[in-house]
Amino acid sequence: MAKAPASAKTVKVTLIKSVFGQLKSHQACVRGLGLRRIRDTSVVIDTPENRGMIRAANHLLKVEEA
Repeated sequence: MAKAPASAKTVKVTLIKSVFGQLKSHQACVRGLGLRRIRDTSVVIDTPENRGMIRAANHLLKVEEA
């Protein structure tokens, strides 16, 4: 994963529910955000692509401004 520039806004994403039994596209979005297991946290750059993945799987995630 690429390092974020100092001026880039970031978002802290935590997986709070299991992806088991979810749609494959939601599982792929969670994996694309760098999350593997429950309570796993990742800091991602706030881009439209990442926001779309967060929106698709928002029922599984907790999102905080980082």
